[in-house]
Amino acid sequence: MQDLTRTQREQRTQREKPALVVKVWVFSFVSFVTLVSFAPAPGFGVGAARNGVIRGRVEVRRVLPQVERRPGVTDLGAPAAREVDDRMRSVVYLESAPRRAFEVDDGGHAVMDQRTETFVPHLLAIMTGTTVDFPNSDKFYHNVFSLSKPARFDLGRYSAGHSRSIRFDRPGIVRVFCDIHSHMSAFILVFSHPYFAVTDSHGRYHIDNVPPGNYAVIAWNEGNASEPKAVVVPDGGAAELDFALR
Repeated sequence: MQDLTRTQREQRTQREKPALVVKVWVFSFVSFVTLVSFAPAPGFGVGAARNGVIRGRVEVRRVLPQVERRPGVTDLGAPAAREVDDRMRSVVYLESAPRRAFEVDDGGHAVMDQRTETFVPHLLAIMTGTTVDFPNSDKFYHNVFSLSKPARFDLGRYSAGHSRSIRFDRPGIVRVFCDIHSHMSAFILVFSHPYFAVTDSHGRYHIDNVPPGNYAVIAWNEGNASEPKAVVVPDGGAAELDFALR
């Protein structure tokens, strides 16, 4: 009788094991779903940090020499090649960028025109991956080239109404010239992050969408860079930072 009772108990235990396994599996699955469902996505949690802005003014105190323009047959009644004010524009940028800054792959398009034997704009700041168009808006040939390490290129001679392009994939400073008109020159600053800005005609700048934190900021003008300046960007606020370049 005892053996029979033991056998019955064993059979009942075997019947209950699958149900127990199912219950444990269901409990584990529900627990996993609960964790996934309520885990806050980056940037959307309670108290998520808000981006701020760095703004200020760059004062260029040194006197820039006037560009001597080589005379040509089209000079009758022509204006000066380039005003000094165009070279007073500066670039302000973060010395080191936040990690998320390198998630952008395509820099888009930019234009550096050639008008009245002048590169317009004289100063261009872009991200890596940007393609720059060099249209010829003059009535004569131009030949855009650069010998700078980040981008060595020669677009060859092309006439009025035509345009040629180059993609910039390496960060750095690129000097641009015209092989036909020796007085033509420009700068292209290529960055691996989006935290930079070109000053306006009054020297003002603003770098938007900067994550809150501590940064070092640099101002650059015509080959001269300032010492890095420390700045703290508050959560959702603005940081003021001015520069004086001599």
